[in-house]
Amino acid sequence: MERVVSLDVPMKDGVSGIPVDRWQQGGKWFSYGEHAIFSRMEGKGEALLLLHGFPTASWDWNRLWRLLIQDHRVLVADMLGFGFSDKPVDYSYSIIDQADLQQGWLEALGAERIHLLAHDYGCSVAQELLAREQEGALPFEIASVCFLNGALFPEVHQPILIQKLLVGPLGGLVSRGLTRRVFDYNFSKIFGPNSKPTAEELDDFWQLLVYNNGRGILHQLIHYMDERRCHRNRWVSALVDAPQPMRLISGTADPVSGIAMADRYRQVIRQPDVVALEGVGHYPHFEAPMKVTSALRSFWERV
Repeated sequence: MERVVSLDVPMKDGVSGIPVDRWQQGGKWFSYGEHAIFSRMEGKGEALLLLHGFPTASWDWNRLWRLLIQDHRVLVADMLGFGFSDKPVDYSYSIIDQADLQQGWLEALGAERIHLLAHDYGCSVAQELLAREQEGALPFEIASVCFLNGALFPEVHQPILIQKLLVGPLGGLVSRGLTRRVFDYNFSKIFGPNSKPTAEELDDFWQLLVYNNGRGILHQLIHYMDERRCHRNRWVSALVDAPQPMRLISGTADPVSGIAMADRYRQVIRQPDVVALEGVGHYPHFEAPMKVTSALRSFWERV
């Protein structure tokens, strides 16, 4: 297997993270069909499934990891096409398929009751799992759900230019031609003004993206934006009808799924539980891990 090597991760918000190489070393692979999926499991307590965003990977959670495993058995996998998992070129990527992957993994582990913590792309996977539970199609119980800056309502999602180009007719060319400079510029724009990733952090995100030729499939992965519109009624109904406790933790400086998404959540969800993090962007768990941990723990204490 390839190995990505990085230096020690610096402190952020009073929390030190886990370097990418150690993150990889602490994981295991399991099979999904004929493909290898990278995963990590650690901790004790009730099961907590983490669902990462696009175009990144499970390493997004590295700053929360040591805090979360104190109270939960934490499970996370790089979804197919992301991070250290396989990235097949000839594959029909979809949120439905990623939900199948997560459901199958949890079934194989014998999970009976899980909490969900989802970000961005992972929020759509969580919505699909909620819909399946409401249909009686899951063999386990979803105890609670926390969302972080995801496009729960596609009508107020504001994709940035590079996302629009990737999903367009020239998406394949844009994907294969993506340069480090273009990535750094666009990725940094979605962070808060005082929590931009450092050059070293950008290097880690970039290395995870290009690992196993990941740059060549971005235009295939990003069709989740079309899926969100196609399945809008199903996935929004899953939120509206959810019997379990839910909380939205929202970085308000996020230009993609920030204030407008939180406002829409308050309009649609009965008794909405929203925690707004001022000045934090699209990656609250990476930008402000202690604030996110505090919001999570207060929520789980109530659950």
